[in-house]
Amino acid sequence: MCGIVGAATRRNVTDILLEGLQRLEYRGYDSAGLVLVDADNALQRVRRVGKVAELKSACQQGSDTSPGRGETGIAHTRWATHGKPTEGNAHPHVSSEKIAVVHNGIIENHHELRLDLETAGYVFASETDTEVVAHLVHREVASNGDFKSGVVSALALLRGAYAVGVVHTDHPGKIIAARVGSPLVVGCGIGENFIASDPQALRPVTDRFIYLDEGEIVEITADTIEIFGGSDVPTDSRIVRLDATADATDKGGYRHYMMKEIHEQPDSVRRTLEGRITDKQVLINAFGADAESIFSQTKAVQIVACGSSFYTGLVAKYWCEQIVGVPCHVEIASEFRYRKVAVQPNTLMVTISQSGETADTLAALRDATDENYLASLCLCNVPNSSLVRESDLCLMINAGPEICVASTKAFTNQLTDLMLLVLALAKSQGMSPEDEAGYVSALNSVPGLLKETLSRDSEIKVVAEQFVDKHHALFLGRGMHHPVALEGALKLKEISYIHAEGYPAGELKHGPLALVDDDMPVVAVAPGDDLLEKVLSNLEEVRARGGQLIVFGDQDTVGEVDDMTFVSMPNCHPIISPIVYAIPMQLLSYHVAVFKGTDVDQPRNLAKSVTVE
Repeated sequence: MCGIVGAATRRNVTDILLEGLQRLEYRGYDSAGLVLVDADNALQRVRRVGKVAELKSACQQGSDTSPGRGETGIAHTRWATHGKPTEGNAHPHVSSEKIAVVHNGIIENHHELRLDLETAGYVFASETDTEVVAHLVHREVASNGDFKSGVVSALALLRGAYAVGVVHTDHPGKIIAARVGSPLVVGCGIGENFIASDPQALRPVTDRFIYLDEGEIVEITADTIEIFGGSDVPTDSRIVRLDATADATDKGGYRHYMMKEIHEQPDSVRRTLEGRITDKQVLINAFGADAESIFSQTKAVQIVACGSSFYTGLVAKYWCEQIVGVPCHVEIASEFRYRKVAVQPNTLMVTISQSGETADTLAALRDATDENYLASLCLCNVPNSSLVRESDLCLMINAGPEICVASTKAFTNQLTDLMLLVLALAKSQGMSPEDEAGYVSALNSVPGLLKETLSRDSEIKVVAEQFVDKHHALFLGRGMHHPVALEGALKLKEISYIHAEGYPAGELKHGPLALVDDDMPVVAVAPGDDLLEKVLSNLEEVRARGGQLIVFGDQDTVGEVDDMTFVSMPNCHPIISPIVYAIPMQLLSYHVAVFKGTDVDQPRNLAKSVTVE
């Protein structure tokens, strides 16, 4: 969601902060700002609504709004939760021209704290919960007479989830930061140190990071890093060096990150399979040392996720009950965490999140205290994220950085890893070597099938032209392809702003058929599986009412019909077809969005990582 960058150096930090914010744009935001502590130990703040480019322009040397020079500073991209996207509500927030604060997350008791601070004479200039933190820190520092003690005292009064960075004009060259429920890392340099909500923000200046644990506070200067309130492990031994990989912020010749990431899927799926399967079997130890023992005892699976990750879980339900033969329940995290759940004995809790910081999913894991839960396992794309650290087992999806807000390669990698999980569970409970070898062979074929499917891009681009002047669309699928239809509808909504709904094809006659006319595109996912005949029957209902049919399927079993648009898909094993059929859903949505001229990579009102409720 929001993004934090901070730097304590011996050089001007403006460009470092701006570059960091630009690298966090993928998280979604509506305003941006920065503050420096200048040579006179005064705060110099610049804020703008809109893109980081607007802030960068305002900071250009020689402009009336340039912050000048400062060797210590903090910066922020904001996604509005309290108060509208305005310059006055943008971060950083200040108190008495001495304290400046940036903050991710939500302060749940901000209203009562605001009333208390107003009684004490503090005047608020914004509608945000963050300004409460600034004034509270100012009050507590004045009371304690010490910067760090004052910050600690202020944080103790907060209730909620947050990551914060604080600077003080009486303590130039120093940043104090903390995390409770929202990610924060320390970047370790030579003669300079940094903080950020994501290592990606700091890759131009360092490849060495410390991932702060829950409840930890860090004090950084250009030369020192001191961590309080957590592990006793020496700071130096906690440093993680990230591999020098290709720059994820480079579009690689593609017009948008989304198209680049769609085309990365054959390699990203191959990467997530590496070291986890051979040509005939799944390697259970890839899930952790205790995985085989846990999987052999598992009698039920509870999957909890949000958004596209939820749809991958729905596919896994079909796989799990068909292949393993144990009940599998799939729930949206934001609903699951607020109801009483009847947990079956020996249930494996599975959470899915690209970022590992999705607030509702993380809360669902933390609330899973029923003794019938055997263990927790997460599928995640971000090492050292909260979900990874707090789960008993984890399987990294290895998709690489995903910049576009709409998920593509993370979706297919999650599906791939869920199939690995299902096979590991089945193997632990007695699946025959012959069945295992057949499923593993199908998984090994996925990268090649994805590459073949991508060759349909130009054909799908032509199909997308049919949607340019449309306002509504239906996506249909049956069985394990119903979630693929749901994902296709979500993609179209997210990036083209066309209203779209996914339905089980058999539900058409129970209501949605009333919407079908000659102005309604109907997209069908129709692989040549056991349900194909049923799907074709449902499509006849659409054709009879003049609906515009677009069918993705196996030409050998579907064939072409004059009054529908047909896109032939590669033949594949039915069990892995949901992974393969996700690709045309992504390509279709992408081309529709490009034709309509929307912001493909950063669709309005959406954020990449939803770290607040």
